Amino acid sequence: MVPSPRLRVLVDAPWFTKMITAVILVNAVTLGAETSPELLASYGDVLHLVDRTALVIFVVELTLRFCAYGRDFFRDPWNWFDTLVVAVTLLPASGMFSVLRALRVLRVLRLVSVVPSMRRVVAALLTALPGMASITALLALVLYVSAVIATKLFSPVAPEYFGGLGESLFTLFHVMTGEAWSEVAREVMAEKPLAWVFFVGYLVVTSFTVLNLFIAVAVSAMQTPMVEEHAEHDREEMAATLEILAEVRKLRADLDALRSAAPAALATASTSIPHVNVDPRRRHRSTRRRRQ
Repeated sequence: MVPSPRLRVLVDAPWFTKMITAVILVNAVTLGAETSPELLASYGDVLHLVDRTALVIFVVELTLRFCAYGRDFFRDPWNWFDTLVVAVTLLPASGMFSVLRALRVLRVLRLVSVVPSMRRVVAALLTALPGMASITALLALVLYVSAVIATKLFSPVAPEYFGGLGESLFTLFHVMTGEAWSEVAREVMAEKPLAWVFFVGYLVVTSFTVLNLFIAVAVSAMQTPMVEEHAEHDREEMAATLEILAEVRKLRADLDALRSAAPAALATASTSIPHVNVDPRRRHRSTRRRRQ
């Protein structure tokens, strides 16, 4: 399919994006209102009408984007995401697809694909996945080793928390999140006073070190595109400045050439004009005749 430049100008216009964003927000409100039995009983018809209208607008929008970009439409992963979300909504509401119809709330996630700042955040998080995978493996290793140690040390004291490897893993996961970890620690410390060394060391390694590494990797991944964008902008400005300087130098060289050629041109012009000798008496006579 041949792309349409006119439609591309339309779908890329700021007002068009703002309109789609407003429709997504309104649709999000209606989908939330449908979860209330009171609102559904009072305004059910209106809510369904708004939902259907939003669906029609989304279908028209995707059609316009496809006509505007042609085959390039499917090169953008966000267009695939939007198409999948809208396609799920178009499934029939009965039969085997009745469960998938509940996923129409995913249309709200289209806000991520519409707002550029959200798209950058998601792209940064996807870029950070390899680094996060390494940190996750490290965290799982620390959790497993700590669970084995806790099971051997504390299973006789607190079997409900550390009776087995599974119970220890679950308990230490809760301790890592900071949820009621002091209660677990105090119960164990009632029998083993030095148990605080294990819990404090575990919290320092997991909560204050490993988990902060997740934040560091995510922030670094989000800053990298911004730094590259600023660097690209600076390079464009530098290229434009160099181009302007080159034009100024060229104009200055042309001006110097004109200045150097001006005296020679004047000398040539003065020599090319013939010199006419006029007799003063004849000039006086002609002047008297004109006066008469």
